[in-house]
Amino acid sequence: MTRSLVRCLLLHGLLTVPAIVPATADEAGDETLSPYFHVKGDGAAVGSFPLKGTAVRVNVTGTIADVIVTQTYANEGERPIDARYVFPGSTRAAVHGMTITVDDEVVAARIMERQEAKKEFETARAQGKSASLLEQQRPNVFGMSVANIMPGDEVVVALHYTELLVPQDGNYEFVFPTVVAPRYGRAGESAERDRWSRNPYGTVPELPPTTFDIEVALSTALPMQDVACATHAVDVAWDGQTMAHVRLADPADSGGDRDFILAYRLADRAIQGGLSLYEGDEESFFLLMVQPPERVQPADIPPREYIFVLDVSGSMDGFPLDTAKAVIDGLIGQLRPTDLFNVVLFAGGSRVLAPESVPAIEENIRQAIRIIDHERGSGGTELVPALEAALVLPRDERYARTIAIITDGLVTAEQEAFAMIRSGLDRTNVFAFGIGTSVNRHLIEGLARAGQGEPFVVTREAEAADAAAKFRDYIGAPVLTRLAVSFNGFEAYDVEPQVLPDLFASRPILVTGKYRGRRMGEIVVSGTKPDGHFIRTFHVRDERPREENGALRTLWARQAVARLSDDNAFGHDRSTVRRITDLGLTYSLLTRFTSFVAVVETVRNPDGAADSVTQPLALARGLSAGAVGYAMGSEPDLRILALIAAVLLAAYAVLPSFLFRR
Repeated sequence: MTRSLVRCLLLHGLLTVPAIVPATADEAGDETLSPYFHVKGDGAAVGSFPLKGTAVRVNVTGTIADVIVTQTYANEGERPIDARYVFPGSTRAAVHGMTITVDDEVVAARIMERQEAKKEFETARAQGKSASLLEQQRPNVFGMSVANIMPGDEVVVALHYTELLVPQDGNYEFVFPTVVAPRYGRAGESAERDRWSRNPYGTVPELPPTTFDIEVALSTALPMQDVACATHAVDVAWDGQTMAHVRLADPADSGGDRDFILAYRLADRAIQGGLSLYEGDEESFFLLMVQPPERVQPADIPPREYIFVLDVSGSMDGFPLDTAKAVIDGLIGQLRPTDLFNVVLFAGGSRVLAPESVPAIEENIRQAIRIIDHERGSGGTELVPALEAALVLPRDERYARTIAIITDGLVTAEQEAFAMIRSGLDRTNVFAFGIGTSVNRHLIEGLARAGQGEPFVVTREAEAADAAAKFRDYIGAPVLTRLAVSFNGFEAYDVEPQVLPDLFASRPILVTGKYRGRRMGEIVVSGTKPDGHFIRTFHVRDERPREENGALRTLWARQAVARLSDDNAFGHDRSTVRRITDLGLTYSLLTRFTSFVAVVETVRNPDGAADSVTQPLALARGLSAGAVGYAMGSEPDLRILALIAAVLLAAYAVLPSFLFRR
């Protein structure tokens, strides 16, 4: 009787049994893979976890942000500790330096090939030396390992990076991510590159206390206005019209559960554009930032096809999915009847509104909005199959196709998604719309870059309506197509990007590269507007190299690494791997294949014995706790399944027998 019932329930999908994935030798019995704090060892007390606080100091000069992140660790227990901590970073950050301070001894880290750096770190750890290892897990996720923190030790690790701030609609934005949100991965994924995604999570009240502090100094050539932070309470102190100092209003209020986003603009929405030069001892670099032309009216644009790919997974439950629905409603509702549209909904699986895109007439719009409105976030996040479903939809060549992906991006399959878009790109622009308090910006920006589109991010529900309107305006009409840059009498080389994509958004055109020889000649940027031609000419002799532009060297290398990484999503091309590695070593840059390692040569823990600790991460504000289970790719507890089966059997015993008669 019991077997028959269970067989019946299985056949009708009322009871599901997960596939049991064998743990690897490293994972078996490793309780740190669960979302709670755990210290491995022989049970001896080791005190609180060593990460005491993070302090961030930012200096913005013109369009370049110079950032130093200082993390302080302390061992308040009675035994030595080896610690690991995963933390986020900006997707555009060029990480080029690190130091470790132990007992007032400051050691500068060396850049090395990843495996060599790891070997040196492990050797130092085994020898009882204090050491630190910084590795890139993703361009916006880093792993810090610290070895031999002795009882009573306070260890300070300082990370140095630079990034370029690119204005959009005349608005500048500096983002410092504070939370590594959980990532969904298929059960059984255990590749070394994704082991970081199994980091434990906990809610803020349950976590060991850790502080977060940030200060930003803004310095611009033109007067600033509207300096504000929508994510944190801040104090802004002005020093004239071109300098401002921003700090948290209440340093005691931990703001580490959401991204810090500081926005400002220059007078009349101007941009600090033009040509910047830097001449080094061996190489010289340039950066060209060109103000885009004014946008044209949508009525002048030919019919377009829009495919909306909407994430309805478990991590989108609550604010993200509610916001996504409002965004889709606002976008579809404003399409022209001459436009076509379709919707792909995805979680653990995906489904399409229609086998081919339909006209944006009232009846079709109502049906789409009704289907979307009934969605409730649940399940995993299978993004790649959803992208494939969108890319293979039949198309009418008379319509220009645009794909808009709306997600929080909490997946580990970023590279697979980028490769999918590049392989299916055929006169299709891809825009990515990220929603959530800790959006995976690496995915959002990478999707847009791979698809020659633009990224958008909404971190608060109140921003949704304005963001949807801006998104709609941006994807409605291109500003420039057939973009090209030429050099007349100016010997430029290693130019990035190698191909300029269509320009949709009201953000500058960026070109960076190296040059040799005399500073002479001109740089010409040209393109086609819907209502005519576009051309801008810059005379090189009018601009002098400046020492303060030294960051151009690192920023160029970061841009080159990003392109090479996108072109070699899975690291199979050995020549590309070698090229990325060489760039990292030459320009002292953290990459997927290069890491920073610092070793204090004094032997401080002679027997090398230490407890191993993994720092649990805080869930981002507004993110459902259910996202952790889906993100970890975990399987349901068999005890829970047994309980469900017992309840169903009990129900079977008391149900009227006529329900089961044939």
